[in-house]
Amino acid sequence: MKLEELKNKVRNVPDFPISGIMFRDITTLINDGEAFRFVIDQLHQRYRDKEIDRIVGIESRGFIFGGALADRLGCGFVIARKPGKLPAETEEESYDLEYGTATLQIHTDSIKPGERVVIIDDLLATGGTLAATTKLVERIGGEIAEIAVVIELVFLKGRDKLKNKSMFSMIQYD
Repeated sequence: MKLEELKNKVRNVPDFPISGIMFRDITTLINDGEAFRFVIDQLHQRYRDKEIDRIVGIESRGFIFGGALADRLGCGFVIARKPGKLPAETEEESYDLEYGTATLQIHTDSIKPGERVVIIDDLLATGGTLAATTKLVERIGGEIAEIAVVIELVFLKGRDKLKNKSMFSMIQYD
């Protein structure tokens, strides 16, 4: 498989979850074993020599890619979740979405000060979710090596909220 072919594995769903939104559905990509393996192979190649201590996956689709990548790299996996889902002490950050607001939490003991972290999610849209996760990781002492997404909706300019952070995306929609 080639990187250019990966875009064809993403299903476009118009008017979901609300009218006017073109939803980029990665379930068709992860349902294709070759495509899913290709994504994880590409991420592994990118980070295998970067001395990464933790992968942070964002609820919920970031768990899919983040867990597989952490396993491949042999490093720890940390989850950023919606409120009320984590049982121990947490930090939290609220943010705006394209169509609402949300909050994420992370365990305060999940990353040690100075550990190198890659934050991963399936999609970068307006950048609120990733910016909130970045704040959480840094607040508990993590050093962000990079932010990685499978899909970037370039026209929404989410990178603007992630200034001064290294960013990697596999598929871009202009």
